[in-house]
Amino acid sequence: MNEEEIVQKTRNYVRRRLEGEGSGHDWWHIERVWRNALKIGKEENADMYVVQLAALLHDIEDFKLHGGDTTVGENASKEYLRGLGTDENTIDHVAEIVGTLSFKGAGEEKPMTTLEGKVVRDADRLDALGAIGIARCFAYGGHKGTPIHTPGTKPKLHETKEEYIKRQSSQINHFHEKLLLLKDLMLTDAGKRMAQERHNYMEKYLEQFHAEWNGER
Repeated sequence: MNEEEIVQKTRNYVRRRLEGEGSGHDWWHIERVWRNALKIGKEENADMYVVQLAALLHDIEDFKLHGGDTTVGENASKEYLRGLGTDENTIDHVAEIVGTLSFKGAGEEKPMTTLEGKVVRDADRLDALGAIGIARCFAYGGHKGTPIHTPGTKPKLHETKEEYIKRQSSQINHFHEKLLLLKDLMLTDAGKRMAQERHNYMEKYLEQFHAEWNGER
């Protein structure tokens, strides 16, 4: 198979695996990340073959849904790509991105060593911002059974992956524990530009939320 065929086959495979998943890490999340990655990657002159494969496979096995095991997605992506006869350099590059992509707490930010990794990380984090990010936050909170808001409970900036995985915080606190931090963690010029507007939208949303919560509007 050529590169285009491998990308298309991967797209179809991931869609079959994740369509209908209910935590906000479903196929449509993958497609949005893939589109974001295409836009950012082209602007940043990245290797679009690696970018597309990593974007499509980045949540094939989400560490948060596997007890915090960050090797599950990396290993699954390797196994899948080897089954297609993909070259080892591409397999290793994609697996490295998949294994180090996800946010794991404010104190657990890992460096992304390649341009392609930076592109895919930014593309994934854009989907946690703005109107889509708000929707996904509440979808995941509902999936985990956490409350929307608990007044008097302060956000906590988790210093370790273990703290982040075990968190039982409210969904509004999650804005402060993760979502509002992402703008300043973007790694590409294109990602930074796209993140700013989405960040501003979330700040306006929180202002409206608290005003309604307090009966002011």
